[in-house]
Amino acid sequence: MVRGGEERFINTDVYNFSGLKGQTKISRNGLHFYSSRVTLVFSATDRELIDYFLKHLFSFPQIDVGSMMLIPESVEVEGDAELGDVMKFVCISPLVLVKPSFNDDRGKRFILPTTDTFSDLLYESLMIRMESSGQFVAEELEQFYKFQLVPDKDYLARIQEQQKKFARIYPLYDQDVKYEVRGYTFPFVLYAAPEVQKFITTNGLGLYTHKGFGMLDIAGADPGKKTQKYEFDTSLTQSSNR
Repeated sequence: MVRGGEERFINTDVYNFSGLKGQTKISRNGLHFYSSRVTLVFSATDRELIDYFLKHLFSFPQIDVGSMMLIPESVEVEGDAELGDVMKFVCISPLVLVKPSFNDDRGKRFILPTTDTFSDLLYESLMIRMESSGQFVAEELEQFYKFQLVPDKDYLARIQEQQKKFARIYPLYDQDVKYEVRGYTFPFVLYAAPEVQKFITTNGLGLYTHKGFGMLDIAGADPGKKTQKYEFDTSLTQSSNR
């Protein structure tokens, strides 16, 4: 998170973001972007947090990412989706279930998505994040006991037949220490209360959502859905370049 400003924004982890999106091609030297514009998806329940992030982002005349030189241009907002007790999602970024430890391989542990353990680990981390967000009281959290993730078995079978992977090892940096975690990307159906569906749609699912993991999208969503220009408050905090 960008340093400077209100401490409650600096220390929070209740937000989510995607990798840079654009026209890309993979080569032996890495990922190359061929589009003149790229998109970053940032999501959070707290409107002031979004404004805080955008104010600092747009305080930079240029942002260097690898060999790319990016200039912040504009912000758009998507409309709210209708959410129910049963939703089908796709993973925009990998789901992480297990927290890694230094000099320990536990973060790379493979857990079969069709097992109860997979759902249970996601549920445990979710309840901790929902409680720490301050958006729910204890009585509300107790009502959110219904939670079951059901992976698309046809998709998993098809991926395995094609000798592709739905679970990979990803690098993770925490306080300048490099760890390795296992992340999962596959479509699934989630059975949960609408309030829970709303929280994860906005703030991500699993561990390390504040580091770009666990971002979801609703399966079958219109890729051309309309967005609106987002007007953000630039007077929340003093500008900072760190």
